[in-house]
Amino acid sequence: MTVEYTLNKLAPGAVPILQLCHGYGAPFTDVARQTVSLFRGSGVSVTTVYLTGAADESVARSTGGDEVIFLEFSSRQIRGLKRAAIAAVGSICRQRSIRFAIAHRYKSIYVASHIAGVFVVGVHHAFGDYRRRSRRWYVNRRRQRLALLGVSNAVRDDVRASLPGWLPGRIETLYNRVDYTAMRRDLLPRREARQRLDITDEEFVFANVGRLHPDKDQKTLIDAFARVAGELPDARLLILGKGRLRQSLQEQIDALGLQQRVCLTGPVTDASKLFAAFDGFVLSSDHEPFGMVLLEAMAAGLPIVASDCGGASEVVGDSGLLFPLADVEALAGAMRTLYQLDATQRGEWAAAMDARVEGLFTLEAGAEVFRNFPFVREHLTMVGGHGGD
Repeated sequence: MTVEYTLNKLAPGAVPILQLCHGYGAPFTDVARQTVSLFRGSGVSVTTVYLTGAADESVARSTGGDEVIFLEFSSRQIRGLKRAAIAAVGSICRQRSIRFAIAHRYKSIYVASHIAGVFVVGVHHAFGDYRRRSRRWYVNRRRQRLALLGVSNAVRDDVRASLPGWLPGRIETLYNRVDYTAMRRDLLPRREARQRLDITDEEFVFANVGRLHPDKDQKTLIDAFARVAGELPDARLLILGKGRLRQSLQEQIDALGLQQRVCLTGPVTDASKLFAAFDGFVLSSDHEPFGMVLLEAMAAGLPIVASDCGGASEVVGDSGLLFPLADVEALAGAMRTLYQLDATQRGEWAAAMDARVEGLFTLEAGAEVFRNFPFVREHLTMVGGHGGD
């Protein structure tokens, strides 16, 4: 069943484009909203189509743009050749005279690139999308009507390595983006955030937010905290999130005798609003295409320690500390450094983080980059200002 929500009356002469998403599960409603922001004030109307997921008016309004359509396919229905999805999306494009599309993840790229006369910008949010030979074969056949973006240089380079016959200018980087002003505005005050998480005024809190999954490597983080816990008696480690490693991580905590110092909180509602509760943020991931959670920590002015891998190092740059992947001793040393920062140093780090986000990761910065890609200038006419809310 197809359900359509019209959010804005289309302006006369607006150039119609399609945004195609596999679904709206986290973080893809936010991803879709970021894409819509690229076109604010540019003479473009955006129709967002979600292939899977039940129609939801709140999702539609959160997505924004001019029109949101839910095709309500099941995951099973978009396996294989995806003929029904191709037919439905093709009909939408013909009815609206769409000639330009942005598609997120491989299945959406596959569907959109079947539509005759539509140029497709495919966005990759993870590593390894072209490990399968069949995928490489398919996009190579379609490359005259395709450009590809990675959400970090690390993802971009992974795609380029998989598709060596492509011109580098057709595989580029468009970083994930945030409304930085709104993100800071929505933070709860420190005292309120600490009360929500049962943190006392005297405690120094290292935080990690993410799935309890091997990719996030919280095992290394817990081992590193164990190395410094005796030196830092007022320090605690909070790990916010859920996942299949909860039991094994709790067993690790118990074996190290850290039950009173390390807390697996489980999922926390509105976690992004609670970052002011923390004193420092640690990302230990061994497989991070970008790291949106780092931008949340930066918005709160938190000193950051992150593993030097994937897109995380691109986000942090020289505004935080990086440690070699899975190096327990190096991570422990970085946590000591973070703990010892005085108020002046913390302020200098916060200023450096603000400058980095505002230069690279805001909605406005992303819109400027996107508008200047040669394939965008060639295939899409835009006028007016930049993206934004």
